[in-house]
Amino acid sequence: MAKIVTFGEIMLRLSPPEKQRFVQAENFDVIYGGGEANVAVSLANYGHESIYVTKLPKHEIGQSAINALRKYGVNTDFIVRGGERIGIYYLEHGASMRPSKVIYDRSASSIAEAKAEDFDFDAIFKDADWFHFTGITPALSKTAPALIEAALIAAKRNNVTVSVDLNYRKKLWTEKEAQEVMTHLMQYVDVCIGNEEDAEKCLGFKPKGTDVTSGKLALDGYKEVFQAMMEKFKFKYVASSLRESYSASDNGWSALIYDGKEFYHSKRYEIRIVDRVGGGDSFASGLIHGLLTKHDFKEALEFAVGASALKQTIFGDFNLVSREEVESLIKGDASGRVQR
Repeated sequence: MAKIVTFGEIMLRLSPPEKQRFVQAENFDVIYGGGEANVAVSLANYGHESIYVTKLPKHEIGQSAINALRKYGVNTDFIVRGGERIGIYYLEHGASMRPSKVIYDRSASSIAEAKAEDFDFDAIFKDADWFHFTGITPALSKTAPALIEAALIAAKRNNVTVSVDLNYRKKLWTEKEAQEVMTHLMQYVDVCIGNEEDAEKCLGFKPKGTDVTSGKLALDGYKEVFQAMMEKFKFKYVASSLRESYSASDNGWSALIYDGKEFYHSKRYEIRIVDRVGGGDSFASGLIHGLLTKHDFKEALEFAVGASALKQTIFGDFNLVSREEVESLIKGDASGRVQR
């Protein structure tokens, strides 16, 4: 299996239980998660040497976040300790026509205030095969773009394949800020992952005929966007998850990939949502695993879509499924029958 590095922010997630609203809650479920951390857990579950890098405070909550990663086999040796706080996000789970809501409390977190000199990136990337980051990390602070670029330069210096999940977050920065930073960082990227909103907000590419709110998808529009992105940035692969959002509870789910020559649309799943947070991260990690281990990029995409469909049936940020469970689903066993 491969040696894979991810770098970003792991946060404390607080959620009202049983789909309660914030104003109803008298207690919160405690979970840890974050884009690159979620990817790291999935890849460890698939058997890879998964290394997660961040900066966390030295207190017990920081240690608890590290313990959550170690529980699933993630290597935390390169996590730096320091700073004052861990980022927090509050999640209110939606249902039916009521959308989920997120409130961030992550300003001045340890990783947001971290500097490149806090990390020995050449040691981190020694003998690594792959590096993954998201568009969330450079949005954390004014200094974060320089930090992630330092990591990317080191990854390329060590001949490491780089993937990005664009992951636009409007509560963290503006479209203008995102496009200025992310367009610059794309020079280091080999595999670009993101949905239709991410491509538009982060890179300025908008697929024609697609409406995120209604869930309407027009695959020809994606093809035009993928071709334009490939021409501008010279990616090896461009991939997008395709979510048909009928409601907060029921979604259609598939994906599209382009290798510069051929477009491929995956199998489509109908999902009854348990927890959609981390769905994109499980898609990214599934694609990374697939591109590293499968016969071709089509098989890789099918693994990614199956893995991410399963994740959205699991409470929490982490995708706690095995390779065998994903393989069983993509071979056609979607009955949900009791296994005994």
